[in-house]
Amino acid sequence: MRFEQPKTYSISLTGWGFWLGSLAVAALLTGLGLGWLMVGLVSLLLFLLSLPLLVLLAFRWWARRWITTDRCPVCGSEAQALEGSHFFCPSCGEPLFVADGYFYRQTPPGTIDVESGEESSWELPS
Repeated sequence: MRFEQPKTYSISLTGWGFWLGSLAVAALLTGLGLGWLMVGLVSLLLFLLSLPLLVLLAFRWWARRWITTDRCPVCGSEAQALEGSHFFCPSCGEPLFVADGYFYRQTPPGTIDVESGEESSWELPS
């Protein structure tokens, strides 16, 4: 005994067919008094399409607020770091920390910082 497969019909909604079908469904829902449903669906679609842009703008705002660009106080090379972080200068290896948008050296308490290359103007008492 041989069983025959039932005939099936399908509609391909690719390209223009998808948009025309969507427009027909929207017109049908609006005609039935369900325009509020279409407004909600379109609003949801617009929100989902704009979500990547909103995430990008939020990340740029965060980066401008928390990432500091300054010069190393020892070697003068430019670097970037997060506000409030401790790090090493990528050029000279000096330990630095970031506070109020500037880089500062991490020196132990009681350390006297001496600049090199300049002659002092004081003389020893005789």
